[in-house]
Amino acid sequence: MTGTVVEVVVPATSANLGPGYDALGLAVSQHDELIAIVTDDAGVRVDVEGQGAATLPSDETHLVARAAAQGFSAVGIPLPGLLIRCRNTIPQGRGLGSSAAAIVAGLLIARGLIDDGDVSLDDEAVLSIATAMEGHPDNVAAALFGGFTTAWADTTEGEVSAHAISRQVHPAVTPIVAIPPTAVSTRAARELLGDTVSREAAVFNIARVAALSHALCSDPQLLFLATEDRLHQQDRASTYPESHRIMAGLRERGHASMISGAGPAVLTLVGAQNVTDVQQSRVTDEVVTQMRHICGPDWLVLALTVDHQGAQMHRRRLSAGG
Repeated sequence: MTGTVVEVVVPATSANLGPGYDALGLAVSQHDELIAIVTDDAGVRVDVEGQGAATLPSDETHLVARAAAQGFSAVGIPLPGLLIRCRNTIPQGRGLGSSAAAIVAGLLIARGLIDDGDVSLDDEAVLSIATAMEGHPDNVAAALFGGFTTAWADTTEGEVSAHAISRQVHPAVTPIVAIPPTAVSTRAARELLGDTVSREAAVFNIARVAALSHALCSDPQLLFLATEDRLHQQDRASTYPESHRIMAGLRERGHASMISGAGPAVLTLVGAQNVTDVQQSRVTDEVVTQMRHICGPDWLVLALTVDHQGAQMHRRRLSAGG
């Protein structure tokens, strides 16, 4: 689509949500915004503003460009020359889905620039390609569909087929994230996990996942119990000891706190039924204050909202004057 400008907005995500390792995700109100257009020049140029501006590549090796290339390839079209501009607010390497956001954004850029992209690169195709690139579907599903997602994937003869269910979160639920100043490698965090788990731990987490689905959508008062985990957080504590200390301290105070994704950010879900907006705001402010006190001045604590829309893509024609 020469002369078409594609604009994409994609949310940050928090995966696992305690017990839901590699399956559960939540989209939150921190976003990356991207604009892309086909150019006459060969190759890809990526301009980045905000998070990652000093470290991310500016050519076709950028993850957004690589995802766009995967999208074009999926429908048999060579990657055209592209100019992509990114305004990033999602922190890099903190467990808030920056790579998932980049992958989903790149695939939606490809969809927007392909004539029949809405059909040939539909949500099912985007989710499956994104899952194959990311390695697991939890973050990419939440980034694509928004809200609270449960996702899973099957691999047959090397082909990944991913699926997801997205649900509305109870309006009383407020996500609060505590973001440290340093990043942690997702790969390093995953390498600490063993290949097997006990039946007791598996049963424990299965029950908590079921309870969490109910708590997030219908009964937020169950959030504390429903976010318990015995599969992954303790095993990875050595990767982010400060994050684990903060999470443990918040849970000792009765807060539904957990490591966000592979860390090191800490997510706390605040929610109570049958309270006024003023009361809910007061409780949220109190938890934010407690988190800032526990985390210290180097951490950024943000009270966010749930993003129920997921990634958004819009096309517009470039005007004659540019």
